[in-house]
Amino acid sequence: MENVSKSALVSSSDVNGTVVYGSDGSNIGSIDHLMIDKQSGNVAYAVMGFGGFLGLGEEHHPIPWSKLTYDTHKHGFVTDLTEQEVKGAPKRNDNWQADRDWERRAHDHYGVPLYWM
Repeated sequence: MENVSKSALVSSSDVNGTVVYGSDGSNIGSIDHLMIDKQSGNVAYAVMGFGGFLGLGEEHHPIPWSKLTYDTHKHGFVTDLTEQEVKGAPKRNDNWQADRDWERRAHDHYGVPLYWM
């Protein structure tokens, strides 16, 4: 992600593993992978990993992409969310990415507009 200022494009492989910082500067997790809307081609969610050690016991939570801003000085993303807010998001099933009801509840929880509207 270090070449962000030189190009408007970035490979998804460069986003995976990028640290996410809270507004207080604390490391709250890292991006595991992105979820892309098939129709628009826009990133809908960043699935963040929290906790664990060497990948064991790590929890993954999707957060709306619009809640992240890239900080070139930190070489990471910044959000106003806390780890507790992310972990307190609406419960989801294994097929959450096809569950519009869950997506509506999650967007309400995070206070952001629906990405598909």
